[in-house]
Amino acid sequence: MTLTDDELEYIREDIGREPNSLEYGMLDIMFSEHCSYKSSRPTLRLFPTEGENVIMGPGDDAGIVDLTDELALVIGMESHNHPSAIEPYGGAGTGIGGIIRDIISMGARPVALLDSLRFGYLEDQRSRYLFEYVVKGISDYGNRVGIPTVGGEVEFDDNFKANPLVNVVCVGLVRKDSIMKGIAPNVGDVFVLMGGRTGRDGIHGVTFASEELTTTSELESRPAVQVGDPFTKKKVMEATFEALEKVDIQGLKDLGGGGLTCCLSELAAKCGNGAKVELTKIPLREEGMTPYEIMLSESQERMVFVVHPEDVDDLLNIFKKHELPAAVVGEVIENDQFITTLEGEVVADVPAELLADPPLINREMKPPAEDTEYLEFQRIDPKEALLKLLSSENIASKEWVYRQYDHEVQIGTVVKPGDDAAVIRVDNETAFTITSDCNSIHTKLDAYQGGAGSVAEAIRNVISMGSDPICIADCLNFGNPEKPEVLWQFNQCVKGMSDVARQFNTPVISGNVSFYNETEGITVNPSPVVGVAGKMNIKDIRTSDFKNEGDAIIIVGKTRNELDGSEYCRSLYGLVQGKPPEVHIEEEYTSGRSVLELIGQDADNEITAVHDCSSGGIGIAISEMAISGELGAIIDLSAIPSEGDLDTTAALFSESHGRYILTVKGDAVEDILNKINAPCAVIGKVAGKTLEISDSFEVEVMELEGAYKGIIEKFMA
Repeated sequence: MTLTDDELEYIREDIGREPNSLEYGMLDIMFSEHCSYKSSRPTLRLFPTEGENVIMGPGDDAGIVDLTDELALVIGMESHNHPSAIEPYGGAGTGIGGIIRDIISMGARPVALLDSLRFGYLEDQRSRYLFEYVVKGISDYGNRVGIPTVGGEVEFDDNFKANPLVNVVCVGLVRKDSIMKGIAPNVGDVFVLMGGRTGRDGIHGVTFASEELTTTSELESRPAVQVGDPFTKKKVMEATFEALEKVDIQGLKDLGGGGLTCCLSELAAKCGNGAKVELTKIPLREEGMTPYEIMLSESQERMVFVVHPEDVDDLLNIFKKHELPAAVVGEVIENDQFITTLEGEVVADVPAELLADPPLINREMKPPAEDTEYLEFQRIDPKEALLKLLSSENIASKEWVYRQYDHEVQIGTVVKPGDDAAVIRVDNETAFTITSDCNSIHTKLDAYQGGAGSVAEAIRNVISMGSDPICIADCLNFGNPEKPEVLWQFNQCVKGMSDVARQFNTPVISGNVSFYNETEGITVNPSPVVGVAGKMNIKDIRTSDFKNEGDAIIIVGKTRNELDGSEYCRSLYGLVQGKPPEVHIEEEYTSGRSVLELIGQDADNEITAVHDCSSGGIGIAISEMAISGELGAIIDLSAIPSEGDLDTTAALFSESHGRYILTVKGDAVEDILNKINAPCAVIGKVAGKTLEISDSFEVEVMELEGAYKGIIEKFMA
């Protein structure tokens, strides 16, 4: 067990006796960090969670925001880090399965998936193995269920070699009059368990996720990894939607971490009720399973429906038609106890509220010791630097990843992987955008600025597509919260994220915290993965590729000498040091709103391309626009609005926030510039097949493309 002495004493006082072994097992998983958020909840209260578009904020399986008169958007994000480190194919697949169920349980049909992944550098054999099979697990599961994987991001760093991070976003659409909640509101209603049979896989999955990895974890913890089944998931999904249409469902919840214990206790406790479950009614996959195994199993593809007794037959007939095991396994009871019986005999009896809402832990926080070492480096030729940076694993094309995903299924994907964000059609006029972002290096160097910057960059991605950001979902990946330095980083990161989210009126409506991402004492770089959704009119879609010879290139936002923490320093010199770029929140907001308003007013499509400026700076942003558009450009670095003196290297590769690059038709330039309420300037024009940088260098677009493409393919061949 992972229960502390203080928690054991608290439990004994609450129930007035010594729990039995089954009760201890149930309490152990519900008191785990993964289920209880006992260390993170005090900090998570800093997030803005309400807004005019918010229909449902944090607290259920996913968040919901208004999208159209009839439809709402449902979004959730989850991690499957430890399972993917042990069994990458199955771990990643069940991560996809879990987040899909979260969306379904809100009554929504999943329409898009994104993944945010972190591994060691690909020169390492084990990192290649983890990378290959995580991507395969995601693609196989998503493709088989029929949900498009439309975007994401990948980062490589030695820090993630032993502890990869696998985060997944899922979004769905639901009619506003059909939203479901994870509740059991009526005493006398029954619980119907449907889907995959319960087996011995995934037992102690949540406690495994709430401990550090070790060199022996792969052998010892493999039984804690669940076994996914996408074909059963497809049937579960369709059967659920038919049931929601034809039966009066009172509550719905999926079985993920914590299995039956978590699902039933949370359903009942949210309404102040209790629950009773009979173990012999539960469809099992294996013979001889003990009550402990049944109640702690995290077998996949399972859902619990709460219905009136008179609706049971209709519900079971639907599940029978879809050839899915289903049974009435318990009922909602009047008191707040969670009672487990075996052939009518009580084998566990603990308060549902104690299981569903364990006490918080106010752990110590303190800032880590400041790293005063700073290594100077000899800057290389800017052209050589640009080509090397394009060929680095973190900048190079991720086509090897997304070409394995079916992003066309459901035929709603308008802008496909490879741009700043994905765009999904809702109707003839409306679309939504979705992206995920994170900068772990910036967060390591300054947790506040890293958290703020991760939100700011994700918002820039959405705005660059022409979309108004409306909400945030996150997955916060950190080390051991029992270490005061780790919890301080977490707290500062959330403060930074909250400040930017509040400025943009983008509430955090759903999320996940993944602690204990450590192996043999090595803590992963703090990685706040941010998913942002935006709403837009389809006519406003902008993409990042150069379109026309002669278009003017405008930069919006101010460039500062902020090379520390940049991809330039990490990829070319192996240096992660100094202070990362600072998010000037007012400037960030002004730049973003100016670009969004320009696009909204651009009825004649005078703005031909938009791209945010982030990792790799202006040099990489312009190169990506040139490569995707197969057109060159002439750039005058001296025209860039700046603060302080910039040499060629700083001008090209600084990662200052709040910047966008636009291309504009020539006759509209002056009008566009006059409408921008932020520092801006024309810095060049689209021209020819060569990228010409001031008086510094020029390089053929084909050479840029050769450096940028095929890098990951060489490692994975």
